[in-house]
Amino acid sequence: MEFKIDKFENHTLIEVLEEKLDTHIAPTLKSELVLVSGNGEKNIILDLSNCRYCDSSGLSAILVANRLCKNASGTFVLAGLNDAVERLITISQLDTVLNITDNVDDAVAMIKEAE
Repeated sequence: MEFKIDKFENHTLIEVLEEKLDTHIAPTLKSELVLVSGNGEKNIILDLSNCRYCDSSGLSAILVANRLCKNASGTFVLAGLNDAVERLITISQLDTVLNITDNVDDAVAMIKEAE
């Protein structure tokens, strides 16, 4: 299983269980994100603490999640980035667009503040 999805009262947590967020799992992640959003969830936390690598298709899935949450007037938060993934996001200048926290607890706190 590539993801673990937990629904909470005010957000859904999607934990990527693979080490690589690449062309092999990014399309499945996009599908899951669309399903979660379609079920009325507007706040999504994407936990990437298990990910050691992310490519352009992974970034695309992250941007889809961000757009879905924005369109639903919700909050999207990336949590638990390792150095390589964080560098990619910074190089892509997405660190100015995305909400990023060190861990899931901080992400939950960010969503509570935004409500």
